[in-house]
Amino acid sequence: MKPVNRNLKSAGRRAAASVLIIVLWVCLGLVSIALYFANSMTYELRASDNRVSGLVSDQAIEGAARYVSYVLAYDATNGVVPTNGQFACEAVPVGGARFWLIGRDGNNDSAGSTTAEPYFGLVDEGSKLNLNTVNTNVLSYLPNMTVDLANAIMDWRGTNGIVSLDYATRGYLPKNAPFETVDELRLVYGATVDALAGDDLNRNGVLDANEKSSTGLGGMNYGLFEYTTVWTREPNFHSDGSPLTNVNTHFQNSGQLRTFLQNEGVSSDVNANGLFNSIYSSANGPANPCRSLLDFAVRCRNAGMSEADFGKIYNDITISSNTYIRGRLNVNTAGADVLTALIEGLNVDEQTASGSVQSLIAYRQQNPGNVTTIWWLMDALGNNNPVITALASGDYVTTKSYQFTADIAAVGPFGRGYRRVKFIFDISNGSPVILYRQDLSRLGWALGEKARQTLLASNTKQ
Repeated sequence: MKPVNRNLKSAGRRAAASVLIIVLWVCLGLVSIALYFANSMTYELRASDNRVSGLVSDQAIEGAARYVSYVLAYDATNGVVPTNGQFACEAVPVGGARFWLIGRDGNNDSAGSTTAEPYFGLVDEGSKLNLNTVNTNVLSYLPNMTVDLANAIMDWRGTNGIVSLDYATRGYLPKNAPFETVDELRLVYGATVDALAGDDLNRNGVLDANEKSSTGLGGMNYGLFEYTTVWTREPNFHSDGSPLTNVNTHFQNSGQLRTFLQNEGVSSDVNANGLFNSIYSSANGPANPCRSLLDFAVRCRNAGMSEADFGKIYNDITISSNTYIRGRLNVNTAGADVLTALIEGLNVDEQTASGSVQSLIAYRQQNPGNVTTIWWLMDALGNNNPVITALASGDYVTTKSYQFTADIAAVGPFGRGYRRVKFIFDISNGSPVILYRQDLSRLGWALGEKARQTLLASNTKQ
């Protein structure tokens, strides 16, 4: 029997072991590659899921915009501001998504506000000061406003060609034309983030956990974005296109005025002769024309007209011949800061202005059904109040609004795909029209902690 060559046997074992090791390394490499691609596919699946959720949110926002258009078409007639009880505005389902309308509560004093959760609803642009019509004096009384910045705003929109600020170092020239958007304030000389946005960096009206209060007391300081607009425009005609009755030019004698009042259903007890004589001195025209609808309301009250009778003519009268009236402030929805700035800007002292504003806000909170006409200002303050005299001295205030902001935030299925878009709607021509659209998703989460926790709890249950 031939002896076994032990060297060959050992070499065979070594070769088999080497092959085994190589195979194991190959298997390990294949497993690693498989795990790598599996992990990559997991991330890709999540990314795809987020993209789909984002697309769902985008479509939810488009649906929400159509919904808001419907609400305004049916609930905002004659300049009435829709209330939250008339439409859904919080976590409204659209397929697998939900949307919110981030609003403001005009009955809360925004200066120093410590509200923790956002208020949901539409934002009335009429509750803000119009950058294209407001004067320097009123602007300068807004919180944290400086006289220099107020003057710079006037300089930017001025059309006389005179520029007192040096924009050459900024690489562009001042506009010398009306503002087209509020965000155009970013270009104004001296405008800073603190002046424009204040503490509210994501512009949702509350102090979020990642936002720091500059008051030192935990309250919120707002900037110009919160107080200003460029959109306020009130139609000076009926819904059918016919003009309103101009009380300063329409009547040739007291008889015509009396006939108009009778046709409107006003009581015959009203002293039509006295009302006519308070405006007209002769057939050649008015000697003391009404400077505002509030001014006319004061004269109607002095002539013996009741608030109910004034309500019968309120939607049919005007003091202007312009097709549209721009820049009026809606006293039914304006916040305390804006109302105070307007009144102090009309040369009313700070104490009187502040006290009157608190009385106005308290009255409209307690009498929500009694603020349909400008008359309620006299009920709240008395027609001899210096604030009434100041507000009646020009066409500053109204109780109607025709432009609204729908700040729409949406999330897709499982709370993913957050999106936020701001729309400006205008109904001054009858049908709702979108004037402006701005994507605010970059500002981050704006729905507050309560909405976040609700979404997390809902997704956990699923």
